[in-house]
Amino acid sequence: MELITSRRNPLVGRLRALHQPKGRREQGLLLLEGTHQLQELLRLGLRPEQVLATPGWIERNGGLLAAGSLPLQPVGDEVMAAVATTDHPDGVVATLAREALPIARGDGSFVLLLDQLQDPGNLGTLLRTALAAGVDEVWLGGGADPLQPKVLRASAGAALALPLLRLAQGDALLPLLQRAAAAGQQLVATEVQPGAQPYWQLDWTRPTILMMGNEGAGLDPQLAALATHRITIPHSAAVESLNVAVAAAPLLLERWRQDCNAAEGA
Repeated sequence: MELITSRRNPLVGRLRALHQPKGRREQGLLLLEGTHQLQELLRLGLRPEQVLATPGWIERNGGLLAAGSLPLQPVGDEVMAAVATTDHPDGVVATLAREALPIARGDGSFVLLLDQLQDPGNLGTLLRTALAAGVDEVWLGGGADPLQPKVLRASAGAALALPLLRLAQGDALLPLLQRAAAAGQQLVATEVQPGAQPYWQLDWTRPTILMMGNEGAGLDPQLAALATHRITIPHSAAVESLNVAVAAAPLLLERWRQDCNAAEGA
């Protein structure tokens, strides 16, 4: 196809709009940046709507383009810089239809619930850890958009693989939690208080919803009130609390450890 070199090309405006939630909603697309994200997209069996790449990137990655039979649009370096959100793009961006992503049905056996998480880096890191730990679904009560470019980069592709359910506010998750509790699912809230149960004493092999809150305010009291179990990560008193993304790692992976131990003992 003809090389696009003008930043005034209508395609540039359409892709720049994907930097914002409104643009993603109106077009039904999300923007993926960089070679790694494109590779992850293809590894998951997802097909991009369009791939924009510079001549230099095309020359270096002919094998990837051929293997994926990608819908390619060559663009100049200035156009790439205008379309990408990063300061130093590596030469390729892609668009993906939101409807191509897995759908959360609100009935996962192992669920990570995040209430009003604001930092895109934290959210992306949490999604990557959740995928590594075998989480079935992630429920989001407001907070950062999981499909914004910063989260997609921080998640290293995990946001494309995990079924996500995002509601406007944390309290909108109450009916789902009430239904899960009625079905016997344990609702687990994290606390800093020393009286809470150390996380490794919980039976994580049961159907579980792990509820984690906002970086500053913590978990919404309405959600916390539904908890059937309250756990903590014992640590030095030198710090008051742990970063939410750091705290989630041992909690989520404890289930994986217990599942592996149970399989070895069977």
